[in-house]
Amino acid sequence: MKEFLLLCWEYFKTGLFAIGGGYATIPFLREMSVKYGWFTLDQLTTMLAVSESTPGPIGVNMATYVGYSQFGIPGAIAATLSLVTPSIIVICIIASVLERFKKLQVVQGIFSGLRPAVCGFILSAVISIFLVSLFRTDALGAGDFGSFFKWKSILLFAVLLAGYKLPKKTPHPIFLIVAAACAGMIFSF
Repeated sequence: MKEFLLLCWEYFKTGLFAIGGGYATIPFLREMSVKYGWFTLDQLTTMLAVSESTPGPIGVNMATYVGYSQFGIPGAIAATLSLVTPSIIVICIIASVLERFKKLQVVQGIFSGLRPAVCGFILSAVISIFLVSLFRTDALGAGDFGSFFKWKSILLFAVLLAGYKLPKKTPHPIFLIVAAACAGMIFSF
């Protein structure tokens, strides 16, 4: 029961402080991975890929996945509700007072300060995903430089990046997601 409540608390904190959407939850999830071992960093990248390619918000999809993997359906429901509850509370409070105070300098200053913080969260997520997806950082720490690079992933990244940048008309993101999923199945990433 203690572990279940800890899961709820961690997702509640994530929902409260991950301002900026699903990508802003990734640094919090990375910390959960390291601190509690509920999932590995490789599983985090898999969760992100699945969450990105399924309907719904990324953060909610990942909370549901982790909750389910730890405690089944009750865990999925609890983690999801724990993640979205702070947002619902904050939105209700802000909506009730923002209309009256949105012209105040201090309110505009708060929103101006939040923008760079959100960009920082998202940049942190991008760097984490990039490193985990293309490199075996644990191999570097062990001195195994030969297996440091995930060559299949690097090649797929290069091909998809070239496919995205070469044509005058950019392919639809769904095409790229399907192509990456097919390549993953064919080449067993």
